[in-house]
This record gives sequence, C-alpha cells and structure tokens, in this order.
Amino acid sequence: MTSFRIDSHKLNFHPERVAQWRDADTWEKAKEVFPIYIEISPSGACNHRCTFCAVDYIGYKPLLINNYVMRRAIAEMGACGVKSIMFGGEGEPLLHKGMDEAVMAVKKAGMDAAFTTNGTLLDHLQTVHDCTWIKVSVNAGTKETYGKIHKAKEGDFDKVWLNIRDAAKRKGQCTLGVQTVLLPENRPEVFLLAHLAKDAGADYLAVKPYSQHKYSITRQYEGLKYDGNLHLAEALATLNDSSFHVEFRTDAMRQQDEPIHYDKCHATPNFWAYVMASGDVYSCSAYLLDDRFLLGNIETEGFRDIWQGEKRHRNWDFVRDVLDIHECRLNCRMDKVNRYLDNFGKVEHVNFI
Repeated sequence: MTSFRIDSHKLNFHPERVAQWRDADTWEKAKEVFPIYIEISPSGACNHRCTFCAVDYIGYKPLLINNYVMRRAIAEMGACGVKSIMFGGEGEPLLHKGMDEAVMAVKKAGMDAAFTTNGTLLDHLQTVHDCTWIKVSVNAGTKETYGKIHKAKEGDFDKVWLNIRDAAKRKGQCTLGVQTVLLPENRPEVFLLAHLAKDAGADYLAVKPYSQHKYSITRQYEGLKYDGNLHLAEALATLNDSSFHVEFRTDAMRQQDEPIHYDKCHATPNFWAYVMASGDVYSCSAYLLDDRFLLGNIETEGFRDIWQGEKRHRNWDFVRDVLDIHECRLNCRMDKVNRYLDNFGKVEHVNFI
C-alpha cells in the first residue's frame, strides 16, 4: 500500500470527526457533524461520452455554476470545517472558465483542492501547483481504443498526453495521477497505458473496476467480473519505482463478489456531500436527482443552512432507519469508510488495547 491509499480510506486520520459522529445519537448533535470532503460539479456539460459513464442519465446538461455563488459556498464550507473540495462531477469541470478562481477560493478557505478531469483542457488550468492532486481519466493505451471508449474528438488522445506532460512540469507539490477503468476493450493495453503515464511524468496510474450505477442508461458492462485480471497487479508492479506507482485496485475488484457485511450507510449524510452544476446539494453522489437525498441549493441558501436544515434532517432519518443499502451501488466511494465505521460498537472488550 502506498501513501495515497487509493484502494483504502483515510477517515481514521480524522478521529475528532469520527468521535463527533459516534456521539451524534440525536439530530441536534448530528446537525453539527459537517462533511470532511465535498465534490463540486462546476459544469454539467462534457466534451466526451464515455461508454462506461455512470451519470449518463443526467443528460450532460450545459449548466455552469455561477462563479460568485460557487466561491461564496466554498468560503462557507471552509468555515464549517470542510477539509477538501474535489472538482469533478457529472460533466467535465474544466469546461467552467472560473476554475482558477475556485481553486484560490478553496485555498483561501483553508481547504485542499483536487480535480478529476478527462485532461483535454488541463492546459487551461493555471493553478495546477495549488492543487493537492489532479487525476486524469485515460481509459486506453492507444488512440483507436481511446476514441471508441471516450467517444472523443480526433486528436484528443494526443492532446491529453501533451497536457499531462505539461502539468507534470508545473505541478510543484501537486500529485498528478492517471486513472483507468479496466474494461474488456482496454485490458490488452493496460501495460502500454502504464508506460505512457510513467513517461509523461505522472506519479501513479490507478486501475479500478467498473461499477454499475443503479440509474445509468448504459448497461454495456453490467456484471463484469475481474477474477481473471488480478494477476495483472503483480506484473504492473514491475514498473514501480521511487517516482511512479501503479495503484491496481485489487481489493475493489475482489469485493465486487463479496457480500456487504454492514447493514447501514454510516458515511451518508455525515462525512461527504455533492454539489451538482445546478447548485443542488446531495448527501450521496450515487443518488443524484433522487429527491430523498436532495438537501438544498447553494444558489438560494447558505451551505450551513442547507446542512443543518430540515431536508438533511429527513435524509438523516431515512438513511438510518429506512434505506436498504443492498439497493445501493456496489463498490461505492464510501464503501471502505462504511466498513471502517461499522466496527464501532461491534468489537468486544475495547478497553483491552
């Protein structure tokens, strides 16, 4: 395991927030438990149409968060104790022309800034060195396969690698990664992709499994198994050195076939949140457009008011008492966090350390 812990979680580094959550047995206490991490989608539009896109059901609407509204919300999030903002979302975040200002707003508020992007517009971001990390989604090792999976414009494959090389030169302390979803089409190219990422100056390549979203229109990869691919981890590890690492997400691939051993989602609506390009705030990114998880909108409400409002109160009750997590997306972003939190209250004789 590297220090990135991409195939794990880092909630154990926030013991004070976990202790606050453990003590929150009433709404009055729970309303004071603010997220550690928030994802913001600055743009609803996307310049790619990836075959595996989980949020295709949203429709790639050409919405952009108002610059002032986004920066105001970011400032309030920092004041509420939020630690990090990741710009990603249901669209390509760098289609929004205000991202440099947004990054600076995050830093001014005392938080960490990060991006998940397809990289085609990464050269437009001047604040690369002010980010904690940037992850570029590249799902093939050749331009032919890339074009088929990303459904991208001619030339985008070459442009992305030029942008990664450029970002590597100006990243400073920012961690620059490449991420790929392992699919039947790109499986034969994963070694080539790893070599490309290393040669371009990326710090790592993350190889993760496909996860079927319950609302996705696409069902092309539903039921995809990874049993015959786990040996790739050892082979790809031969590329590891002091400046580059392949993060092959073996645990995530294995857990697709494992039963869920916890019966409640503890992470929602406590440790994270999602802001759509429309300004709508959701307690879980797996339930976008589901009114049961809609908490409010930053266009018309302050973030603190949203987080401590009646809609989150209802969502808090719903997730605790009603939600059947077996209907949730497998390998969701909070799965490892939930596995960790589920141990609290179940381990005997805790005072004998």
